[in-house]
Amino acid sequence: MGVKKDVMKKRILLWGVVIFIFLFMIRYGLPIVFALLTALMLEGSVKKLHQKFKFSRGAAVTTVFLTFLLVLATLGYLIVAIIVDQLLNFSLRFPFVISDITSIINSFIHKWELYADAIPVGVIESLEDSFESTMDSLIESVTAIAQSVVLWAAKLPEFLIHILVYLIGLYMISFELPNIKAKAAKALSESTSNKFKLVYAQLNKAGIGFLKAQLILSVVTYVLSLIGLLILNVPYAAVISIFVVLVDLLPILGTGSFLVPWALFVLIKGNTLLAVGLVILFLVITVVRRVIEPKIFSTNMGIDPLAALISMYLGFQLIGFLGLFAGPTVVILYEALKKANIVKFSVKL
Repeated sequence: MGVKKDVMKKRILLWGVVIFIFLFMIRYGLPIVFALLTALMLEGSVKKLHQKFKFSRGAAVTTVFLTFLLVLATLGYLIVAIIVDQLLNFSLRFPFVISDITSIINSFIHKWELYADAIPVGVIESLEDSFESTMDSLIESVTAIAQSVVLWAAKLPEFLIHILVYLIGLYMISFELPNIKAKAAKALSESTSNKFKLVYAQLNKAGIGFLKAQLILSVVTYVLSLIGLLILNVPYAAVISIFVVLVDLLPILGTGSFLVPWALFVLIKGNTLLAVGLVILFLVITVVRRVIEPKIFSTNMGIDPLAALISMYLGFQLIGFLGLFAGPTVVILYEALKKANIVKFSVKL
């Protein structure tokens, strides 16, 4: 009985240390954590070059790393180029937009002056209060956006340092991964080592499945966006659809952060049909994605569709957009630990 208690105490202590290290790394060493996870995901390609094509370990790691870097750089260039192009186009059209908004406001003021005398005083006061509260909200929103931009700009150097640490860490960890695995295996018993290998295999499979699922969802978003914009006779529909997909991939943002402001903008300009069409397009993309997301994630990541749906919903409710990915990840980790017999938890009624 005393031996069992000692074993239980050791397990609790071990899990406490693991959780502490995990939380510490999440808080202070996230670039290294991401570098390790990326290195584990890229290890299959490194092994293939090393074993099948007889590359040396260093050459295989360098080739895979440079390919990965090229893909990241290409995606980054496309995102920045599209954003800069859109901002330049908007800056060229901005004077005309201001002119249109001014005309709309002047027209509203003129009509207000014509009919103000015929409107009861109480209604006028109510409308004025509503207008003032709307303007206050608008000013607060603009101020918040401006503050966010300033904060983001201030954190840009820190972000670049994180990226640099991530890339250097990725290359070094990829190069030393066999040694890291060997040292970890020596520190663990054979049984524990086999369990962690099983967990790693499950997580690696889920990681690749996640990328596949994300690619499928991006293709669906692009096709729906392209079809909708072509129906609405929007110029450069193919390019704009790419931008919609890229915005949708960004954390916190989504198709709504692009299509809804666009709809409000064209509505102010008087193009009601296009505004309604853009809102409908946003709703169609959102509904279709929400319907197919659980099935696609469950198929590619190896979890039950209902578990995927519930975990995505709870994750979204708890931590927002990132919860859509964190929720299924927790389920996958739990299933992997359960299969490896590390977690033993069952409820019988």
